[in-house]
Amino acid sequence: AHKRGLQLHAWFNPYRAHHPAEGEIGEHSIVKTRPELVKKLADDGFYWLDPAKKETQGHSLAVVMDVVENYDVDGIHFDDYFYPYPSYVTGGDFPDDDTWAEYLAGGGTLSRGDWRRDAVNTFIRELYQRIKTEKPWVQFGLSPFGIWKPSHPESIAGFNQYEQLYADAKLWLNEGWVDYFTPQLYWPIAQIPQSYPVLLGWWEHENTLHRNLWPGVFTSRAREEGRALEIVNKIMVTRGMLPESPGIVHFSMKALQKNFGGVSDRLINGPYAQKALPPQSPWLDDIAPSPPRVTVTMAEEANQLNISWVSDDSDPVFNYVVYYKQGKGWRYTILNENDLSLTIPVYREIILNAGTTVGVDQEVISPVREYVTQIAVSSVDRLGNESKLIYTQID
Repeated sequence: AHKRGLQLHAWFNPYRAHHPAEGEIGEHSIVKTRPELVKKLADDGFYWLDPAKKETQGHSLAVVMDVVENYDVDGIHFDDYFYPYPSYVTGGDFPDDDTWAEYLAGGGTLSRGDWRRDAVNTFIRELYQRIKTEKPWVQFGLSPFGIWKPSHPESIAGFNQYEQLYADAKLWLNEGWVDYFTPQLYWPIAQIPQSYPVLLGWWEHENTLHRNLWPGVFTSRAREEGRALEIVNKIMVTRGMLPESPGIVHFSMKALQKNFGGVSDRLINGPYAQKALPPQSPWLDDIAPSPPRVTVTMAEEANQLNISWVSDDSDPVFNYVVYYKQGKGWRYTILNENDLSLTIPVYREIILNAGTTVGVDQEVISPVREYVTQIAVSSVDRLGNESKLIYTQID
């Protein structure tokens, strides 16, 4: 992934022990190896770890930290499953009577809902702290259900994750226990009870510590009429509302690979026409790497410039960006960590549109050459910090 300029974030559901779609329960499943931590949900074949058990928290923490410690991942990502959705328990309650009784017997005073939320909050906080202790540059992100509570803001109606998943996602964002936050805003822009921009604006208001806020969109629905254009519109709404953190998370990648409803074509020819660097995370690190040392030579082939560079080995680099001024405007190319050279044309020829005039009232037929006049190369680290630019004049 890194050789292709991609970050890799490991995705987890920290409490789901077994899904019936996975088939038979294997011998190495936690359902069989640690049955004391697992609850069977109704009769549909779902099994869930009990979030309030200290041993569950310890196990899930150890699993995540094994990945952080032993693999060069860029992030850890949690989905929206905490306590299970009501459909998993066929409308009943989570079967934790024994754990709740132990808590009360030990002198616990919280309500049952607050007790469950406290267990999840404790796990989220401790995991964030452990990740930062082990590898401060590894990001932790969450994609909770898009509504915190109905009536927040006032026009919003729908599912209550606070009361039913025992997920206080607002608290996690307020406290800064995440590096990026991806509420699942899967509803249309104009669907008033769950309006995309209304909910996005509310979450932005709660983002008091200015973490990266990258809303999730349900790109897999792009096959439905009008949905591909809706995805593009959501991207542009987000860029307008969050100019300092203009990111989107698509669910799922399959929709982009298979071009559902032509959505990939719309993105490539629209908002994703140019590559982009990920936004910075200055609360983790705001120290930019040193700029590379750049050499520019004329290639033996006509109309070619060779640009090469050497980086300071003490500053790990994730990307390089080559900027070049051509005519009156600047262009750029983003390259990967192992790319140390780029060849570009000395000039490009522009054919002006029919009817365009220069000086006199006549159509221009001869092409106009736009020459490269300046070049700069920057180094970018894995958290998006970009080195200063040192410009090379091209005569």
